[in-house]
Amino acid sequence: MDRHDLRRELEPIVRAAREAGLLAELRSLVDELVAAAPAAPAGVAFDVAAPVPMRFGMVGASTAMQRVFDLLEKVVQSDVSVLVHGETGTGKELVARALHQHGPRKSKPFLAENCAAVPANLLESELFGHKKGSFTGAVSDRQGHFVAANGGTVFLDEIGDMPLAMQAKLLRVLQEGEVRPVGSNQTLKVDVRVVAATNKDLAAMCKLGTFREDLYFRLNVVTIQLPPLRDRAGDVAHLVRFCLQRLAKELGRPIGIDPAALAALERWRWPENVRELDNVMRRAAVFAKQSVTLAELGPPIVG
Repeated sequence: MDRHDLRRELEPIVRAAREAGLLAELRSLVDELVAAAPAAPAGVAFDVAAPVPMRFGMVGASTAMQRVFDLLEKVVQSDVSVLVHGETGTGKELVARALHQHGPRKSKPFLAENCAAVPANLLESELFGHKKGSFTGAVSDRQGHFVAANGGTVFLDEIGDMPLAMQAKLLRVLQEGEVRPVGSNQTLKVDVRVVAATNKDLAAMCKLGTFREDLYFRLNVVTIQLPPLRDRAGDVAHLVRFCLQRLAKELGRPIGIDPAALAALERWRWPENVRELDNVMRRAAVFAKQSVTLAELGPPIVG
């Protein structure tokens, strides 16, 4: 039995331990056993069709991800603001969508905005809306995300890149529960859950004066720290299986992976995290005949 088979066999025991309140103790033991188990030897086929461990729509069975899932279970039914922190490519928007789709607002809209991708002079309009004629190009009234998502969730990605002037306006929305569209003298009541995400140290930015401390405390009611892929022991194989299953449907043909190629993927440090793995698998699957080999992975992963 290789380490992947071992983890699959232990999953029912983990579920039973969770119900009995003994999950933390069992996790430590499981990780020790998994780490000590041998990797799949050369020539042993990788079972692409095996079930993929998932919770809240995210793949993962590592201790690091189980901590994330356990925290999600505690906050998903609440309306508190959540700050998701993690490196680029770790899946911060997936956490935001999980909070929405598994919570009481799931029947209402979910709208996302990347604060770093929208010019500062347009971000206010995107979030709060505008009135016709309020600026050049405003040919009609437009609802912003906070009005359009009323009753649902607004996800603000890269919140650390939001200009200070916009931070003050966002703070008012969080405090008063109302927005004022650009060019309007009237406010609109809104009820949204705000989930923000960043890969920056907002606490340090507060000390430097580049991020408002009062906004930071409003957003940071609960922090969910997403681990980088290099710290998620055993999850690379699960993510590879998930990617291959999805790509087989997209391409209309089964796709396997050679043990040597899987071993190379597990050795790689993944500086761009899950997003990088997804891109690597997508490119490799396009060129693979039946199974992904070292040739399809190429440098620098092969080394």
